[in-house]
Amino acid sequence: MPGIGSHHSPLGHYDGVAAARSSDDAAGPLRRTARAIGHALRLPFTGTAKGIRKATHAHGAGESGLGKLIELHAVNGAGDVMITVALASTVFFSVPTDEARGRVALYLAITLAPFALLAPVIGPLLDRIPHGRRAAMAAAMLTRAVLAIVISTLVVTGGLELYPAALGVLVASKAYGVVRSAVVPRLLPPRFSLVRANSRVTLAGLLATGVAAPIGAGLHQIGPQWPLYGACVIFLAGTVLAFTLPPKVDSAKGEHKARLATHGEKRPSLRTVGPSVLHGLQANAAHRALSGFLIFFLAFLLREHPLSGYSAAVSLGIVGVAAGAGNALGTAVGAWLKARGPELIIATMLGLALSAAVLAALFFGGALMAVVCAVAGLSQALSKLSLDAVIQRDVPEEVRTSAFARSETLLQMAWVLGGAVGIALPLNGVLGMSVAACIVAAGALFAVRGLLTTARRGSPHPRVA
Repeated sequence: MPGIGSHHSPLGHYDGVAAARSSDDAAGPLRRTARAIGHALRLPFTGTAKGIRKATHAHGAGESGLGKLIELHAVNGAGDVMITVALASTVFFSVPTDEARGRVALYLAITLAPFALLAPVIGPLLDRIPHGRRAAMAAAMLTRAVLAIVISTLVVTGGLELYPAALGVLVASKAYGVVRSAVVPRLLPPRFSLVRANSRVTLAGLLATGVAAPIGAGLHQIGPQWPLYGACVIFLAGTVLAFTLPPKVDSAKGEHKARLATHGEKRPSLRTVGPSVLHGLQANAAHRALSGFLIFFLAFLLREHPLSGYSAAVSLGIVGVAAGAGNALGTAVGAWLKARGPELIIATMLGLALSAAVLAALFFGGALMAVVCAVAGLSQALSKLSLDAVIQRDVPEEVRTSAFARSETLLQMAWVLGGAVGIALPLNGVLGMSVAACIVAAGALFAVRGLLTTARRGSPHPRVA
């Protein structure tokens, strides 16, 4: 007969099961609590992600692929502002005013170099490789990721070696922007105007910039190189995201290859664009010159003569926030507008900007400076969105990328010219606002009549869908 210790008693087995159940019952609340805490911690991120995806894919943008482009442009804006935060303290705030003028003037001169490449080289090159649009945007992202790491080793010293790397960032950023503008018509949802689509894309970039800027400033407190590390991570994500765009971005369906003229046919060229594009460029050049002028004139004016009761940094922040708010409002209005007459929008924005500048010159003060910056941001945003729509509508697809490259070149030259005037001008507020009014008046003189005429007649070109 087996001994007592050779088998388990029923009572001992019951006690073991009861103990296990008691342990499970005790652990159950802990597991539920842990799951609840985990869910609460994830909810802000998952909820935000779902909300962003719902917004970017609304009104058919998800089905057409525009939603993916909106998200890509948000990533682009966040990465660019991280690099801007890192460079701003090095170029402007870390040196005396006189030396800052020289550094900023050098920066202005350098910004022209990317556009010397964009118009004659990059634009036509991208026109010839329409099947590589996704790869081109991915390459622009990856280039900036690499350059962000390069710049991170240079921002501490602030040497002149910083400028060639910053130049590379500008080239890659503008190349991405040109390709992005050229592909919007391919991703247009049904019953969506080009102005509205451009606004949705641009607004996403602005919102991402607003979120990333304070994060970049916080990282800068750790060290000047940390925003650049953040930019590198963001641009690497953008490199992957660019390849998730729909294949029709690279498709040749619906395109007509540029070819030599035969039997009276004419090869599409930039010389064939209508008056709407020309007058739209003239008006936008005035807006961009005003923007460059205000940025640099007020930067130095408020550094030496800040707003009453505020430091120079806070004064610059006030007018900067006003300009950013105006720009965001203009982009939001463009996303809401359903009108398909971009010429009328451009002409209206010229009149609005001119009125604000004249009022600021006549009744100069801190509040009116902020108003001028807000109106300048709003009018520039809506005017540029409308110009993009005109180019997308009126310029043949075979040369559309070149058209965007040339328009960006002209607008950047106007911005640099306005900035150069702002740097050279004596720091007198009334004089500065008078010059601002003259800049906008020149644009109105050249462009408004032609814009209103073409708006009344209507465009001879069909809307690009």
